[in-house]
Parts: sequence; C-alpha cells; structure tokens
Amino acid sequence: MLKNKLKAGIIGHLVGDALGVPVEFKSRKELKKDPVSDMQGYGTYNQVPGTWSDDSSLTLCLLESLLKGYNLNDQAEKFISWLDDAYWTAGGETFDVGNTTRVSIAKLRQGIEPTAAGAGGERDNGNGSLMRILPLAFYLIDVDSAEKFKKTKEVSSLTHSHPRSILGCYLYLDYAQRLIMGAGLQQSYEQTVKHVNQFIAKDNFSSELKYYNRIAAGNIKDLAENEIRSTGYVVDTLEAVFWVLLNSNSYQESVLKAVNLGEDTDTVAAITGGLAGIYYGFNSIPKKWVKQLARLNDILELINNFCKKI
Repeated sequence: MLKNKLKAGIIGHLVGDALGVPVEFKSRKELKKDPVSDMQGYGTYNQVPGTWSDDSSLTLCLLESLLKGYNLNDQAEKFISWLDDAYWTAGGETFDVGNTTRVSIAKLRQGIEPTAAGAGGERDNGNGSLMRILPLAFYLIDVDSAEKFKKTKEVSSLTHSHPRSILGCYLYLDYAQRLIMGAGLQQSYEQTVKHVNQFIAKDNFSSELKYYNRIAAGNIKDLAENEIRSTGYVVDTLEAVFWVLLNSNSYQESVLKAVNLGEDTDTVAAITGGLAGIYYGFNSIPKKWVKQLARLNDILELINNFCKKI
C-alpha cells in the first residue's frame, strides 16, 4: 500500500507541476477566459509539454537523498548540484528558481551548516520548502510527532527557516501522512487541524498559528473562491491546496482547479497533485499526462529504488 501511494504521490506532484508551468503568473481572470484543461507546453518558460520545474526537481533530490538515509549534508549537496549543474531537471535547464532558495543554496555552497543556511526573515515565507518536502512524509511515516516536527524543521530550514514556513510544512506533512494511512480528505483535514492545534500549543511556534487561522478553524472548504489566494506565500499556497482538495472529487478535477486559480500555478498544482495522487491512487492520474512527463523512466526508477527501502 505504501509503495503504491508513494508512486501516486510523486507522479501526482510532477503532473500537477507540469500542468502549471506553462501558465505560471497568469491571473485567475485570464484563466477564467482560457482555462487549462490538458497538458500543454511553451507559455511562461517556453518549455515542451510535460516539463516540470524546481518544485519537482527538489522533491526528487530529497527522495534520492533519503534512499541513503536521513542526511542533511547530502540533501544540501543535491540542492547545490541542481542549481549549479541542472541535476534532476526535466531538460538540463534550471529555471523558475525562487530568490530565497537561491540565496540559501549559495550559503550551503559556502559550507554553512544546513540548518543555518535557510532564510529566516518574515519576508522569506515563500512556498519553496513546502513544495519539495513530500518525500519526508513517507520516510517519517512511523515516527512520533516530536521527531516528525524536528526533522520537518530541519529539512525546511535548508532554504526556509522561519517558523511560519516550518509550521506550514508540518501541517502539510501531517495531512499527507493521514491520507497515506487511508483516511479521507475531510477526515484527514479535521484530524490534522485538531492535532496541530494541540501539538503547537505546547511549542514556541504557537504564535505563528494565527497566520493559519483560516485552515485551523476547520472550515476552509466553505470559503468562496474569491477569498482564496494562490500566490507564492506559504500560507496562501496551503490554503489554496486544502480548499481545492476539499472541493473536488477526482485527481483531474483537483489539479485543473488548482492550476486555474492562477498566479503560482505550478506549485499550487504540484502540492495539490501530490496529495490528490495519494488519495485517489495512481490509476486516477490520466495516463496521457503521465506519459508526457519528462524523464518518466528515470523518475519511475528512482521511485522503485525508494520503494525497496520502505
């Protein structure tokens, strides 16, 4: 079961990313007039159909690193290789790199300790760690909350060390793990909200919970679409992901709805797609989209190698 969900989650993430790449930064108004309904290419970055971005590159870097165990220095080396040498890129080109991620990797390159490299200012709360952390949900499936939070904090802090980014990653990981264990979309959401409200109350991160109050209130589903923002701000991204998932009934509906919210289309759709893949299963992802993914065989080989370890 775990192996099937890993494959569905990773491929679901990449497909969502690839659907969003050509229209990144397009407004919701523009996409209302000309919505994305299929895999397409070119557009924002002039990439061929099936091209995925930094979201997926760094996710695959983390997945590959975890094959050998939990090693922050190895994760850092892979991130540096991605930025400098286009490692784990779709077509040998690194594009769409967030500024916080770029600056933090520069610090890693200088030899700064991985957990001290990430930017920790309030303005450094983009979705750059949220977008790459899904493999950790599978790797930490059997650990307690304290250990899960500790490692989530460390992995996020390679690029994003502000408590708000870390809390967003923890919310996401906890939710993903509940889906992995077989709970429903709404049930997992309710359980995550309850758990995080209780767990964070005992932690010095509790002051950051107010920024997630629309998620923590337990009724994000009931907000109108025009109340949902789909920017690169970590809180906006996570709100959009929960809103889409809880207002959709299939993988395809979820990722297309995510893309057509506009703005940070690739990241919102990638994170949505990973969770939707876990919940709806690999066979729910349209085969034609999967076949169009760049480097599909390499990705499947990496997934299979990881599956042998879990």
